[in-house]
Amino acid sequence: MIASKVKFAASLYALMSISFWGISFVSTKAVLDKLDPYTLLVLRFGIGALFLLVLLALKRYPLRISLKYIPHLIVLGILGVFVHQVIQATALLTINASAAGWIISFSPVFTVILSVFFLHEKMTVLKASGMIVAIIGVLLVTTSNNQQSFQLPISVGYLLMILSTLNWAIYSVLLKRLHIQLPSLVITFYMCLIGFTLTTPFLIRNRGWEKMPFLTSVEWAHLLFLGVFVSGVAYWYWAKALEVLEASQVSVFLYLEPVATLVTAILLLQEKIIPVSILGGIIIIMGVILVNGRLLTFLESLPWRNKNL
Repeated sequence: MIASKVKFAASLYALMSISFWGISFVSTKAVLDKLDPYTLLVLRFGIGALFLLVLLALKRYPLRISLKYIPHLIVLGILGVFVHQVIQATALLTINASAAGWIISFSPVFTVILSVFFLHEKMTVLKASGMIVAIIGVLLVTTSNNQQSFQLPISVGYLLMILSTLNWAIYSVLLKRLHIQLPSLVITFYMCLIGFTLTTPFLIRNRGWEKMPFLTSVEWAHLLFLGVFVSGVAYWYWAKALEVLEASQVSVFLYLEPVATLVTAILLLQEKIIPVSILGGIIIIMGVILVNGRLLTFLESLPWRNKNL
């Protein structure tokens, strides 16, 4: 009973994380009209770090960490926060939010590839078939959104989003494998702080503060959401989910992220629904499920499907 409750809570954490991340593409796209990617990220990481620091103070968690964990936190902060968010924010300068949401669901495919090379897992015919299906789906999404035609070359924004899925797979595997013996809230705070530290020099170079007075109240609301819920809560909850569930079990929740992005993009950005893009997104998800062999796991992992509570 206790184990079931713990897994149920972990599933909820993962579900909330991908919901916030799905909406984040829309909020980022809404602010990029006024701010360059680095200024946006400095504000986002700064708000997130401050929010997490307040939580740490309320929970009375110590900020002191062992020296042996510092290299781990730096690597995770660079990959999972700085590099990942810079790539995505740059990609959103040239592609729409809904397309970004579909492509990010490709991440579990890279997780399987990394497992084959570094964890010596076997590549089966089913996994190979699923990868081919998912790649076809990515091509459908990228070409259908590239001037709404099937013409190449594909925009660099799509290539950056695909690169971000590889980066996220590496981050998730490392976060699970490094076994950092610290509360997930402390880990998330230092990662967010590292992201803020690394992006601040770019803010100074670009004189990003000059554009901040022109932000509207709606755009500041987007920034607060990105800082508190996306950079803070979502990363924290993702780490909490990985404390209980396997990385592959947590990664299946990425299948739902495009849905949150699509609905929010239609409601807030008035993006047009491109049928071929939706078809491509569905094909991506089908391919990823085949690659991971996780259809039953996906259905059973959903919080509302847990009947043992």
